[in-house]
Amino acid sequence: MSNEKPVYGGQAVVEGVMFGGKKHTVTAIRRNDGSIEYFHLPRVVRPALQTIKKIPFIRGIVAILDAAATGSKHLNFANDRYDVKPGEEENEPAEEPSKLTLILGVALVGILSFLFGKFVFTLVPVFLAELTRPVFTGDFAQILVEGAFKLLLLLVYIYFISMTPIIKRVFQYHGAEHKVINAYENGLPLTVENVQKSSRLHYRCGSSFILFTVIVGVFVYMFVPLEPLYVRVLNRIALIPVVLGISFEVLQLTNKVRDIPVLKFLGYPGLWLQLLTTKEPSDDQVEVAIASFEKLISIEESVEKGLKSDEIV
Repeated sequence: MSNEKPVYGGQAVVEGVMFGGKKHTVTAIRRNDGSIEYFHLPRVVRPALQTIKKIPFIRGIVAILDAAATGSKHLNFANDRYDVKPGEEENEPAEEPSKLTLILGVALVGILSFLFGKFVFTLVPVFLAELTRPVFTGDFAQILVEGAFKLLLLLVYIYFISMTPIIKRVFQYHGAEHKVINAYENGLPLTVENVQKSSRLHYRCGSSFILFTVIVGVFVYMFVPLEPLYVRVLNRIALIPVVLGISFEVLQLTNKVRDIPVLKFLGYPGLWLQLLTTKEPSDDQVEVAIASFEKLISIEESVEKGLKSDEIV
């Protein structure tokens, strides 16, 4: 039997953290009265999807869309509860839609939001680079300029949204999420003190993935024509799945070699970006992240023992 620890991931939400395991996802959020509220969803296991997730380059696209769909449900929960005062509940709708309708609707919004953002960050740099063609005439120079614009757009976007109070707190919870995962993977007891001593950066972070799409795109675009402009636009759109698939494999590779001294630097660009997308959390934010992770572990262990997830307190 393997002693290797299970792999857990997560994401920050408004005033809380979501963690996901093999079969369940849990979000914990801090309410205005200081209490912690939980939201739990079992993962829907689809055999066909599990098979696809084992195919290199294709598995990344499926994993990203699946994560966007699942994450949007937890984001929706956190957003809905953000303005609700403790002890009060939102008014019930006259006719409550079915659970399946809600899940499918939220999942669709999450996926469409992800795709829209990807299109914007892919195509805007194309048109900006095209404006510089009188100066940077060669194809190689154009690809580099396009990549530079894409990186600049990404950094400027993250910088400015991080200045808003609510996003700054989300980034603090993002840091708390990483600290909990790092403490867990290093075998430390999950106390506030131990977690706070852990790094807020992690090789497996989605922020690293976003940066790798910029780097990978530069190399992929060298193999397709740039002119005329409409061809450049069309091949950028067509290559989005290719860039995503390769970037996912690069992210997985950097995580696997992070303990090898001569190779761990491969993940440094992603870690540097996380200096923007994570902030040092407060102790009470770390408490929420620990509570979320421990609740997930409790649920998964209880289910393994034969209890149904809705029987777990």
